[in-house]
Amino acid sequence: MATANLDGADLAAVNLGGLIREDVMQKIFDISDIALPLTDRIGSGSHGNEFAEWTMDRLLDPDLTNAVVDGADAGADESSTGIRVGNRSQISQKTLRVSTRANDSNTIGFQQTLAYQLMMRGNELRRDIEAIMLSNNASVIDDGSAVPGNSAGLNAWIVGTDIFGNVTGSANRGVGGLDGGWLLVPTDGLVAAATLGTERALSETDIRDVSQSVYELGGDPTILMSRPTVIRILSSYMFTTTAQVATLQRDKGEMGPAQAQGSVNIFIQDFGVITEMVSNRLQQAMDAPTTELNDSLFVMDPSQLMQSFLTGYQTAPLATTGTAANRQISGDWTFKVLSWEAQGVVADIDATTPVVA
Repeated sequence: MATANLDGADLAAVNLGGLIREDVMQKIFDISDIALPLTDRIGSGSHGNEFAEWTMDRLLDPDLTNAVVDGADAGADESSTGIRVGNRSQISQKTLRVSTRANDSNTIGFQQTLAYQLMMRGNELRRDIEAIMLSNNASVIDDGSAVPGNSAGLNAWIVGTDIFGNVTGSANRGVGGLDGGWLLVPTDGLVAAATLGTERALSETDIRDVSQSVYELGGDPTILMSRPTVIRILSSYMFTTTAQVATLQRDKGEMGPAQAQGSVNIFIQDFGVITEMVSNRLQQAMDAPTTELNDSLFVMDPSQLMQSFLTGYQTAPLATTGTAANRQISGDWTFKVLSWEAQGVVADIDATTPVVA
C-alpha cells in the first residue's frame, strides 16, 4: 500500500479491472451529424430509368430589329425545341454487420447496437451524396460488371456556354482550366468533368461577373456556396477598404449590449439579387482527396437543381450466415441540373490567398 490505509489506488489495482465501478455518462456526443446545406435547399423528385433525362429551353434574346412592313407576309419559322439532357443514376450504399452478442450487450449511450449503427451509417450515406452532388465527378454508364454508374456533379455540369452554344461568363476558371459539361460529349449522353486550372486568388470582380452572367441568362442566383475556408476569406474581405460594399456600421438606435460584427453572410449585388453566403462543410475541393487546393465558389439558383431517386433510401437485410445481423443501406439516385445556365462557378481558387478586388 502507498499509505497506511486502504485507498482508491488499492481498489483499482485488484485484478480483472479492480473493484471500483466505472462511471461513464450514458450519452454519446456526436458533432458530425451536421446539416446538408445543398440537399436542404434544392428540390426532390424521382425518375424511372437508369438514365434520367429532362429538357432545357429558354426564350431567345430580344430582337431590336423586330419590325415588318404593313401587309407583309409572315416570316420564316422561328420555333425552337430546346435541348434534351440527362444524368446517370448512381447506387450508393453502406453495409454493416453486427453480432447478436454485440446487439444484446448493455452498451453505453444506446440500447441496441444494430439500431445505432443503422442511424449512423444512414447519416453517412446522405453526407456522401451531398458531397458527390457538388463534386467535379463525370457521369459514367454502369456496365453491370466492374464499372459502377456515376452521377455527374455540379462542377462538371457548369459550363461557360448557353444551350445555343453562345459563350457566357458563367464558368470562371483559372489559366488552363477547361469546362466539362454536356456540350463536350453530346452523342453518348454523358457529362465530362472540368479540367483543373492554375490556382489563383478569389476575386470580387469574378463573383460579380459570374453572378451577372447567370442573372442575364434568366437565373436567380440566390446562394454563394463553398467550403468554410473560402467563405471565411470572402467574409473577411468584405471588411477591407478594397471591397466594393457599403460600410458596415453598428445600429446605435437599439439599447442593450453591443455586439461585434465579425462576418458577412448576405451579399446584395448590383442587379438587386440577394445572395446568401453558405458555408458547406461537406463540399470538397475539385482535386480532392489528392491535394485539396483548387476550391470552387458556386453561384447557385437552387430552384433549378434537384436530387432525384430511382429507388429511395432503403434498408435491406442480407443473408445470415452466423450469429450476426447483416444490413445494407442504399439509395439509387441522380443529380438533376435542370438548367446549367442558372448556375455559375468561380473555380481554381487558392483559399490560402486573400480575396482581391
